This record gives sequence, C-alpha cells and structure tokens, in this order.
Amino acid sequence: MRIIFLGPPGAGKGTQAKLIVKDFHIRQLSTGDLLRENRRQETELGKEAQGFMDAGNLVPDDVILRMVAEEFRKPELDPGYILDGFPRTCPQADGLDQILKDSAIKLDHVLVLEVPDSELVRRLTARRSCPKCGHIYNLVFNPPEQEGICDYDGSELIHRSDDTEATVKNRLEVYQKQTLPLIEHYNKQGLIRHIDGMGNVQDIYQRIKAALT
Repeated sequence: MRIIFLGPPGAGKGTQAKLIVKDFHIRQLSTGDLLRENRRQETELGKEAQGFMDAGNLVPDDVILRMVAEEFRKPELDPGYILDGFPRTCPQADGLDQILKDSAIKLDHVLVLEVPDSELVRRLTARRSCPKCGHIYNLVFNPPEQEGICDYDGSELIHRSDDTEATVKNRLEVYQKQTLPLIEHYNKQGLIRHIDGMGNVQDIYQRIKAALT
C-alpha cells in the first residue's frame, strides 16, 4: 500500500502514521529523515544538499526528488510506504508523479486529516518542550507529571517561539495555501480520502482504517 498523508501541523499525523505503519507493515518516509540519512552516510546527494544548507538556502525540489527516487528503489519499500510531509507543493507532486510513472508504480490513497483551525491553535499553543532532552509535552493531551518540569531529567519546560498563537496561525495559513492545490491535484486522480481528525486517537484511526480498506 502506497499512501500520502496530508494534514496541518497539530492534526496528529505523526501519531496516526505510526499506527498505520504497525498495522499495515509499511515504512514511513519523511524528507527530513531522508535528508538526515543521506547527510549521515555522506552520499553524493547528501553532500549536494549540505552545500545548499551551509549556504543558508533551502534544499531544492530536484535534490529532494532524486533522494525520494533513490529510496523507492530499495526492496524494503516493496510492501509499501506512507509519505509524511511530502509532497508539500504542486511542483513536488508533479515530480513525484513522474517518478512513480517511470517506476510503473501507482499511489493507493492520499489521506487528508482535517481538524478545525481553532482546535489546532488550542493544541499547538499548549505544547511545551524540554530544552535538554527535547521531549515534547502537550498540556491538553499529555502534560508532565509535575507542572512545568520534564518527567525525564527535571529540566524546566519552555514554550517555544514557534508555538505562540500568532506563529501558529501563520503556519496554518501557509499550510492552507500550499495544501489546497495539492488536494485538487490528487482529487483529479481520485485518490483523496478525507478523514475527520477530531476525537480520540483510536476513533480517528478507525476512520483511517475504514478509508484504507
């Protein structure tokens, strides 16, 4: 099964993707993981990406797409995969379409996890992070045992600058601008599956399973 997973920040894609991977025995792929792995292994693509990053520039779509194409050639992806956070733009989607066409591979589903903006703002502004170990808490869903203190190392938790209401609203606006054209792109291919992202984790996952089967 080959899936693309779309959804705004705070919708819970990461949590649901892990459940999908476990039940359907497929791999989760993100461009962030691909970049880190290629840089760690010092592949030619990793070195090329590092050059752009060292210059303070975004890694171009062309480099990302070539990394994705290389990954698709690995036999461990034969059972399928879920693409999380990719594609983000229509040019990336067009490039991915070409890679899949060249490989004679078809996507099965494009999941769109939908949560109202007001709920996303509530969730994201409630995040707190440990500056030492990096663990992330949410005051709504998984607060620390002791208010303001990390359960693992006792550090004082911080409220990151990108989790303020103004920043969160800006991130959601950017997501909408980027993602609405993607939904239209894949809707033309008959692949879009709208998923209600409200409720508890298992309720949402049951909706996802119903859409995948």
